[in-house]
Amino acid sequence: MKYALILGDGMADYPAPSLGGKTPLEVARKPYMNKLSATGEVGLVKTVPDGYKPGSDVANLGALGYDARTCYTGRSPLEALSIGIEMKDDDVAVRTNLVTLGDESDFADKTMKDYSSGEITTDEARELIAFLQERLGNEKFAFHAGVSYRHCLIIAHGTTDMKLTPPHDISGKRIGEYLPAGDLAEELTDLIRRSYDLLHDHPVNVKRRAAGKNSADCVWFWGQGTRPALENFRARYGLSGGMVSAVDLLKGIAIGAGMKSVDVEGATGTLTTNFDGKAQAAIDLLDNDCDFVFVHLEAPDECGHQGDLQGKIRAIELIDEKILGPVYEHLAKSGEDFAIMVMPDHYTPVTILTHSREPVPYLMYCSSHALGNAGKYDEKTAAESGIYFEKPWELTHKFFSLR
Repeated sequence: MKYALILGDGMADYPAPSLGGKTPLEVARKPYMNKLSATGEVGLVKTVPDGYKPGSDVANLGALGYDARTCYTGRSPLEALSIGIEMKDDDVAVRTNLVTLGDESDFADKTMKDYSSGEITTDEARELIAFLQERLGNEKFAFHAGVSYRHCLIIAHGTTDMKLTPPHDISGKRIGEYLPAGDLAEELTDLIRRSYDLLHDHPVNVKRRAAGKNSADCVWFWGQGTRPALENFRARYGLSGGMVSAVDLLKGIAIGAGMKSVDVEGATGTLTTNFDGKAQAAIDLLDNDCDFVFVHLEAPDECGHQGDLQGKIRAIELIDEKILGPVYEHLAKSGEDFAIMVMPDHYTPVTILTHSREPVPYLMYCSSHALGNAGKYDEKTAAESGIYFEKPWELTHKFFSLR
């Protein structure tokens, strides 16, 4: 028996007046999702525990069947695993975004113009992070390069008692009231201010602005945490698992859980990602190494953060066409029984440009027998099904019990 989970990050959304009161998931052309829902089960699952912010870290742990309340130590430590950072017990990892700020003269009055610096390339970003490490790094603070705009600061002998705000939560807002608070607030704020002075006129950014691109002119800290400890996936479920994702966070979850994580050339986490390559990577894992594969697609979330309604619809259609379709067709021809689940980790509504914590719609399909007859897959159908899992690991256990 083979199992595949296709996760469209932030795929769920609110009804949009411009779509006739429907959601992107409702209007998107998704023949494979609808085909599977004809004999599949559609319902709701709560991926974010009470008291936790609806971040992709906690929500993806829930989608994978882990209880964040027992294993979550912060987002950045999971990303640090992917980068290959060896954290000490008293190290604290902090997510470090390269961001674009507005041109207001007073630093505190600057606005968060772009939390991703125009989705800066990894090569450009690594040059900037290396420059910051050279100029600002010391025995206490060390900058480590990740992918695109997503990087990591390690604080030696650190503390997590800080209030740090994700930059995608304050798009278009004045940054002054969101600068670090709590322990190390003065030092972290100083690093942010000094990074702006260093990066604004760096040759990489001069070249980006000349090309009409957003510059990566400042760092922004959030998502702090200590070294993670996840239960081994095989020990938990008795299955070998693999992860296909362009995002360090998901790669870190895979590494921490003892799953195989593969890198796909051209995988960006956006609408321009290498969808075909990710589908082939998932198929290769299922054929050669894994009983279960988790395919993570970041594009719907990025479009939600950017308020790009049409882009989000297109992202869902590409997931259906280029990921779910090829994986389903390959498994259907294999002669082996299989099960597929499709879901988001959380909502990322285009109207609010950030995550929200509602239970998310899932679709579960089994090749050997019918689980239901929903006929379509979207938020409304899931809500009307009456099926609801408050504990996400109970849904995961049901999925892996399919035979």
